[in-house]
Amino acid sequence: MDGAAKTVLSYYAWIRAEDAVKLKRLGTAAPPIPLSSYKHISSIRHNRYVAFERELELAASMAQEAGALALDYQRRGITAETKDDESPVTAADRACEKLIVERIAQTYPDDGVLGEEGSNRPSGNGRKWIVDPIDGTRDFVRGIPLWAVLIGFEENGAVVAGAAHCPGQQLLLTANKGGGAWQNGQRLQVSKISSADQAVLCFNGFNKKGVAGMNGLLDWVEPFWAVRGLGGAVDAMLVAQGLADVWIEPNAKPWDFAPLKILVEEAGGVFGAFDGSNSIYQGNGYACTPALEPYVKDLLKSIR
Repeated sequence: MDGAAKTVLSYYAWIRAEDAVKLKRLGTAAPPIPLSSYKHISSIRHNRYVAFERELELAASMAQEAGALALDYQRRGITAETKDDESPVTAADRACEKLIVERIAQTYPDDGVLGEEGSNRPSGNGRKWIVDPIDGTRDFVRGIPLWAVLIGFEENGAVVAGAAHCPGQQLLLTANKGGGAWQNGQRLQVSKISSADQAVLCFNGFNKKGVAGMNGLLDWVEPFWAVRGLGGAVDAMLVAQGLADVWIEPNAKPWDFAPLKILVEEAGGVFGAFDGSNSIYQGNGYACTPALEPYVKDLLKSIR
């Protein structure tokens, strides 16, 4: 094996060798990762039990392969159409979802699939994959590097594994139930911030449906140390990484939440919906450090 191939295989240590070759054929260069990451990947795989290990590896593999495909479309130029819900969609969205759904069907033919771009295969075994091929299509179209491929895996109604890949930030975050959340082989932990005046708030869309009903929103936001809004997936990834402390998502679908929920929870954080449940099917959600959840619930009490 030549040096270039070894580099690709080292970077994609979580995925199978044939998947790395596919990514290389798509022309995606593997950015450098610190050498310290490799030993963490090795220790993770050999020194701890990993629930849903095969599903986790498949999710990471598919997310990276779809990300490479989306980048290829982006390099060649893309145009967006408008869907019935007024959100944009491109040929890249559809191609990436097709790639992911076909891989799932080949590997787990009895598993269900729910995808943003129309894939909806009922589950015959209580297992379901939830897919957003390009979360942040507006960013993708405009060339803003904050979009992500999101793949969650659900068993008996609970999200138990997931991967979030942001190619523009060279980020791959993965998590599985009881196994922790990880970034390129490094274990993730939410911050220990407990006060809003020290916390970074990520709020996705002050112009979204549902925001108008939040009484006193600006007063609630004012104490935060900083307020950001990077488009949804990246905001939640920042919470899982311990770089932000609260994420509010006023209006979204299950595929926007599935892997982000388990990423935050396995990093020691809290995920919930505005109705008090922790479901990804309520059309809204939040994630935060445990210490800041009471402050988040103060806002949710104001919703009319």
